[in-house]
Amino acid sequence: MGDLYLGKVKKLIPGLNAAFVEVGFEKDAFLHYTDLSPYVRSILKFTNDAVNDKSETNFDFTKFKVEPEILKTGKIAEVLNGKPNILVQILKEPIAAKGPRLSCELSLPGRFVVVTPFNDIIAVSRKIHSSEERKRLQKIIEAIKPKNIGVIVRTAAEGKQTAELHEDLLSLIATWGNIQQNLKGAVAPAKILSEQGKTTSILRDLLNEDFNKIVVNDKSIYSDTKAYIQRIAPDKADIVSYYNNGSPIFDSYGVTKQVKGAFGKTVNLPSGAYLIVEHTEALHVIDVNSGYKSVSNNQEQNAIETNLEAAEEIARQLRLRDLGGIIVVDFIDMKLPDNKKKLADAMEEFMRLDRAKHAVLAISKFGLMQITRQRMKPEMSINTTEVCPSCEGTGKISSTLILEDEIEKNLSYLIMQKHKGLTIEVHPIIYAYLTKGWLLSKLSKWRRKYKQRIKVNANSTYHLTEFKFFDDSEEEIKL
Repeated sequence: MGDLYLGKVKKLIPGLNAAFVEVGFEKDAFLHYTDLSPYVRSILKFTNDAVNDKSETNFDFTKFKVEPEILKTGKIAEVLNGKPNILVQILKEPIAAKGPRLSCELSLPGRFVVVTPFNDIIAVSRKIHSSEERKRLQKIIEAIKPKNIGVIVRTAAEGKQTAELHEDLLSLIATWGNIQQNLKGAVAPAKILSEQGKTTSILRDLLNEDFNKIVVNDKSIYSDTKAYIQRIAPDKADIVSYYNNGSPIFDSYGVTKQVKGAFGKTVNLPSGAYLIVEHTEALHVIDVNSGYKSVSNNQEQNAIETNLEAAEEIARQLRLRDLGGIIVVDFIDMKLPDNKKKLADAMEEFMRLDRAKHAVLAISKFGLMQITRQRMKPEMSINTTEVCPSCEGTGKISSTLILEDEIEKNLSYLIMQKHKGLTIEVHPIIYAYLTKGWLLSKLSKWRRKYKQRIKVNANSTYHLTEFKFFDDSEEEIKL
């Protein structure tokens, strides 16, 4: 997501007011009129000029003549007639059978600012609440930004000095120059710019004063991370360390266990309550259950306390699993309107940490809360279950009688091959079945039948239908 491509318009769909654009994926990408950008005529002109530019250096973008904006209610056939090549950006990755979704609202994100070519707009993040700080940042950007480049000031820019903002802006303008260079002589479809690596993208967006350790288990990523931190926050370069002690890094730091516990169908809460997370074709459903939680005899009080605990975990699960689309939550029924409002307000607050666009609706009269969350890529799905070694996922195992026959068949073969002093290791339940009755047991019958000393041992680590043979030297015999 965020990659830039030189795309070829393949098909216009007037009924949808959209176009399908070939960018090199298996499925053609989807470009809707609302994602064209008001400056799409400028983008088309720039794309054509850059592709056909034969000079060794880039033309001066500050002198580029911006074309008039398109109408918000226009038709895509009027803008993309002739099916031209166009510079586009991935808005959403391919999901299931759908190709990627595209945008012509080009943006290049940095740590403190985002550059939006073809306009001169300066916008400051709404999360910066101080009017004085907003004015200060606005003045700084006005003084340092070039013509034809719009700038969005990110929340992370709050309190930063002019030099830091200028360095970030210059880096992004250099990237725009690289895009111009990469377009020269390009033939659609072609990738023009790759988004930064996942590691540096995460650090760019999330790194703050609260970070005290970054552990990396890959040498090249470690070097890139160290260099990136050294450049953007030299005082924090020492928090990057290389991990190389043999065991998997996620196991060593307990991440694997947390992932397995967090991604199952059932999510347990500390109080004893639990969530059931189900997925359907159209939406995600989360059911809140009180379990054995019982703080007091007051049912309404129990309900609101459990629901508030569940709401915090639900907001976390949406981020962890990256669930998108419609999410329906069935909270425990509450009667008091004040408690319903308290829960809705709490959910809004818990969702503030979510960087994806979202909306939380009030609880309906059926006790359901609807949440919509921006889906940017396929949801994170981690398999937390394993196929049962006994039934191999069928839910059924062989009859004990058949297992007994199978063991005896292998026993007979080994004795025929002149093996002596055999020991059979089995699950404790099968051990009890084979040895029950002493003289009348299956084991006694085998000893009499084969006139051999045969032992059976119980091994609790075996699954129910597992068995192994060992010789008189206690070496396993491979069958």
